[in-house]
Amino acid sequence: MNAEHERETRIFVWPVRVYYEDTDSGGVVYYANYLKFMERARTEWLRHCGIEQDELIQQHDVIFAVRAVQADYLRPARFNDLLAVTAELSVLGRASLCFTQHVLRPGAASSNLAGFITPTVYQSMLADNENRLCMGQIKIACLKASTLRPCSIPAHLITEITRVG
Repeated sequence: MNAEHERETRIFVWPVRVYYEDTDSGGVVYYANYLKFMERARTEWLRHCGIEQDELIQQHDVIFAVRAVQADYLRPARFNDLLAVTAELSVLGRASLCFTQHVLRPGAASSNLAGFITPTVYQSMLADNENRLCMGQIKIACLKASTLRPCSIPAHLITEITRVG
């Protein structure tokens, strides 16, 4: 069986408030900050899976690093917006993780979401195109921290990821 496979998972969502420092002189979120918002959601996704990145380095000599990003900027977020940033693990490989992520301006009913949500809730959040701000495909590589060379994701991490996520 091929180590890389498509996954059907629950979707993780993390709330992010847009601060003044996130915006340009026009009060619009600077494009690179969407990648920071997505990074926060992936970090919190790992945390919800029981994985702390500092412990990975100290105990297993492993880090995760972004290998590739494809981002589509659809609509602007503005100062003081409350956003919902999603992280969906789409492919779990032997030495990589691929995520589909969205930055959304959620409706009032879903503005306090944090953690894993059902596909139904996720689809309802995506249904309003006016609130879809940015979408991305992010490939994450697993590296040996000491050498920065690719390595397999440790088996215990795969177990945690597949158990929770």
